Amino acid sequence: MEHPNPSSDPSVDDSASSSTPSTPGQILDDEPDFALTHNNDSQSSFGASSSREQSVQPPPARSRPKYPIERLPPELLIYIISKLSSPSDILRCLKVSKAWSDCCVELLWHRPLFTTWERLVNVVNSIQDTNAHWRYADLIKRLNLSNLSDQINDGTLQPFGNCRRIERLTLTSCSSLTDSGIIGLVRGNRQLLALDITGLHSITDLTVAALAHNCPRLQGLNITNCRKVTDASLVTLAENCKYLKRLKLNKCTMVTDESIEAFARRCPSMLEIDLQDCRFITDQSVTSLMLGGRQLRELRLASCSNITDDAFLQLPSHLRYDSLRILDLTACHQLTDLAVERIIEGAPRLRILVLAKCVEITDRSVMAITKLGKNLHDIHLGRCQQISDDALKELVKACNRIRYIDLAGCHRVTDAAVEKLAQLPKLRRIGLVKCQAITDDSINALAGIRRGERSRNNVATNLERVHLSYCVRITLGGIKALLNHCPKLTHLSLTGIQAFFLRDDLIQFCRDAPAEFNEEQRTVFCVFSGDGVSKLRKYLNEDHFDSEITMYEEGEMLGDDGDADGILGLMQSTGLDTEDGDGDDFDVDMQ
Repeated sequence: MEHPNPSSDPSVDDSASSSTPSTPGQILDDEPDFALTHNNDSQSSFGASSSREQSVQPPPARSRPKYPIERLPPELLIYIISKLSSPSDILRCLKVSKAWSDCCVELLWHRPLFTTWERLVNVVNSIQDTNAHWRYADLIKRLNLSNLSDQINDGTLQPFGNCRRIERLTLTSCSSLTDSGIIGLVRGNRQLLALDITGLHSITDLTVAALAHNCPRLQGLNITNCRKVTDASLVTLAENCKYLKRLKLNKCTMVTDESIEAFARRCPSMLEIDLQDCRFITDQSVTSLMLGGRQLRELRLASCSNITDDAFLQLPSHLRYDSLRILDLTACHQLTDLAVERIIEGAPRLRILVLAKCVEITDRSVMAITKLGKNLHDIHLGRCQQISDDALKELVKACNRIRYIDLAGCHRVTDAAVEKLAQLPKLRRIGLVKCQAITDDSINALAGIRRGERSRNNVATNLERVHLSYCVRITLGGIKALLNHCPKLTHLSLTGIQAFFLRDDLIQFCRDAPAEFNEEQRTVFCVFSGDGVSKLRKYLNEDHFDSEITMYEEGEMLGDDGDADGILGLMQSTGLDTEDGDGDDFDVDMQ
């Protein structure tokens, strides 16, 4: 079988120029120095040689002066070549010399791109070819088969068992894989740094144990939704993989405090840990993680419903977590203002704080959050129904760099608070789903129009995503102003607003409702995104409606005759007012 030519191999990653790591020296950590092991053959000829020139003996190779670029170590040469914008340019460099070709092949095969089954077959044929000039199996550092997830099985992985230098392995949603296939791939691979097997439901402790015994350098592991994994293998992993930095155990429902405490003790470099829906986790785990991980940058505890204030109140008062940037406490419904105050005191540089569905917190928590000042970028307070306008006004004064705020279901929020929020200079996204007290005055404020004025005030033109579903007092006039004064808007959710979902000429620009929605949910679904926002803006500006008159008769106010109550009843009858979601759940807000 003819060995593959890297310049024509269809398995070569078309985006190879972007696949090199940020620290190129790591690529060749344990490879021989090509500058020392290969002679340079990049001499070129600029015309035919004369007989006199042919009779002159060339100087010995050692005495020939080297060009500066020939003296570069391979890792620097790889870094330079990686800056080329096109793989075809890299292929041209491959023909310069043997040393250059070795470096270019390293780049082109660093991360093969598998977009079709044919590409996968080509790569497999190449790595199995014993007559190939390069040992391609040793060149693959990043292997991602998630694009072909429906076609991947244990047999597919078998040829890659010879690739012992894979550093990053991604098998997301390859649901046909079992322990056998993955164990065959990781066995003997001591170079593996990161593994993502999200959604592989059949994976058990056998795979995690194999990782623990074969991959001592492992730094990142994502086993989201691997529900059969238990503490038994995770404790072994913690004991053997002390360099772990990123761990995602979302929906690993059998995980308990035992394994989390093991990670807290044995993995001092932990930076990010996600325990969403690990419902057996208690205060003990959280306290241990905080005590053992002063360098933590991201801690996600969404739906860990057993967590109470004690998880944070038990921490010594003098400890500070200056590295902590992201804290997600969604649906930790037992937390109160006391926990929030201690969190802010201990982590004064938080950028993203998620307290959605923490129903016990009040304005007191918001006042504590104001101490974050300019550090705060994203704040999620959906379903925190005790929060009022007064606290939000203070938040705006103290934290003027907020980019995203979610207030879904905060029924006490009125136009007065939204008008203040609209003054945030960096605001990109705002969630006001089911804030039924707000009116067009709020929408005009978001559009930069002052109350009682028609002119634009250049306040909120940076808005990109606005979530207004079930804000039943909003009219077409307000939405038209928002569209015209926010040119960067790419997402607008208006589900449940009669002025829109009852008009076929407007919903033609909506995206399709999710497949799992029932007929009643589809009836009120109304979300515009991408081109749909632009088309809606254009349509409304073509005078298809009078901005002074809505679907209601002139002088008729929504709610005076019970229409608002009718919409709320519809929300309940369709199941749209449940607690399953994050406040914009029924818009299926895709990031």
